[in-house]
Amino acid sequence: GDVVIEASHRCAGAARRLGVSAALLQAGTSPSDIWIASTDADTIVPPSWLTSQLTIAEAGVVGVAGTVRIDGEAAGRPLATRFADSYTVALDGTHPHVHGANLGVRGDAYLACGGWSPLATAEDHDLWSRIRRQGPTLATTTTCVTTSHRTIGRAPAGFADNLAMLAESVA
Repeated sequence: GDVVIEASHRCAGAARRLGVSAALLQAGTSPSDIWIASTDADTIVPPSWLTSQLTIAEAGVVGVAGTVRIDGEAAGRPLATRFADSYTVALDGTHPHVHGANLGVRGDAYLACGGWSPLATAEDHDLWSRIRRQGPTLATTTTCVTTSHRTIGRAPAGFADNLAMLAESVA
């Protein structure tokens, strides 16, 4: 059934940690059989998002870092274009980006590395760096989500701040 968790955390890392802990407690199965998929409330995932992550996981990968795009219609073409131009992706579809809005991790690897840290900023980068020590990982464009173009966010020096700097350069 559905579970509602009320908390007053003021940092993404602590909130994500609380949610995953509750889910793992209720799962009733081995952590190695659990896939933890992370996104944000202001993000739209495609219908194939989770199945794409699970297909990658079936190949033995313990973590998947997907990409994000911003909606050009909502954000305005200049900002969307500037963001896309600044977003590094290799010819083979791999990339150096990590976003809590598009991250997947196998349950046992998550537990072995200590899970989400209660950080106000870069909790996703922190988790990813520790997950990479647990086994094979893949940073791929195969899993891409559309996220908010907001330039004012809660995380200090987070994604919204990066977009704000890009927005200033196109203004």
